[in-house]
Amino acid sequence: MNEVQEKPRTADEVGVPDHMQYMHPVMRKNHGQWDWHERPRAGVLRHVSKTGDEIFTVRAGTQRQMDVFTIRTLCDIGDEYADGHVRFTTRSNIEYMVADKAKVDPLIEALGNAGFPVGGTGASVSMISHTQGWLHCDIPGTDASGVVKSLMDYLHKEFIQERMPNRVRITTSCCQINCGGQGDIAINVQYTKPPKINHDQVANVCERPAVVARCPVAAIRPAMVNGKASLEIDEKKCICCGACYPPCPPMQINSQESTKIAIWVGGKHSNARSKPTFHKLAIANLPNNAPRWPEVADVVRKIIEAYKADAKDWERMGEWIERIGWSRFFDMTGLAFTKHHIDTWTGARKNMNSSSHIHF
Repeated sequence: MNEVQEKPRTADEVGVPDHMQYMHPVMRKNHGQWDWHERPRAGVLRHVSKTGDEIFTVRAGTQRQMDVFTIRTLCDIGDEYADGHVRFTTRSNIEYMVADKAKVDPLIEALGNAGFPVGGTGASVSMISHTQGWLHCDIPGTDASGVVKSLMDYLHKEFIQERMPNRVRITTSCCQINCGGQGDIAINVQYTKPPKINHDQVANVCERPAVVARCPVAAIRPAMVNGKASLEIDEKKCICCGACYPPCPPMQINSQESTKIAIWVGGKHSNARSKPTFHKLAIANLPNNAPRWPEVADVVRKIIEAYKADAKDWERMGEWIERIGWSRFFDMTGLAFTKHHIDTWTGARKNMNSSSHIHF
């Protein structure tokens, strides 16, 4: 009892780190004092302070999954051609902060020579926000980063110039949980069949109550199969969302026949001009055709070209569709209106009536 108790070590990684320590000196000096800004060209931002100081931000597109060589290359470019201060955006773009205007053009040239295009600002197609895919995610139905590569090969010209009616945000997700988020165009996996259960492994791998609770439509319940504790699915209720697969891998939902890709349009987080919106289905059941996904790229091309040709200045994708109507959208893009666009899920009424928010 007489022993002196040592003071517990204070954790040094708690919460969000102080961002000021990573800021460019000009940004720290003028924090809260910025007067106006402009875009001298696609991929370059110029901010001018009330004190007269200015700083240029050069945005370049990169792949999300980076190797050590790529990271070192980007850092070497920042040390040699910029001021050594960088940051990454949520869309995996790297941004270099430069206080000297004379450094901007050499920096852009160095990035281009290294294979990193400068752009993604203003009315352009931004880099595609995507999930981990086969490389890192534990429940993927496709490779999100591979789809991004295939699409950006075509959309590269719209990334390095600002000639769209407004910004275009594209997302991809490797499963129906949709970690990619809402976007003007979203490419998500679509499961078309309920999971196939390996009853011999469920009791050893899965925590059954957690799996039952995970199902959003109460389609899973405990069961005894061949004398073993397992699970069963009410296929009339199942919406094939894949939420049961992460806590219970024996409930396999991925297969060549059941894993398709769907494209959604019209989502946005911004509240400028119109409220934030969820994206809506444009086409379903596209083949999950790695490694180039030509069918997906073809549909995205049709949507982008129709939007660019017909939308008014400053209209986002969803605002354009609401103005022209869905019938004309399908006509202009050449997409078919099918049964997948009609919500006919038989369990919807019961599920919504179980909510404390909606009753009908």
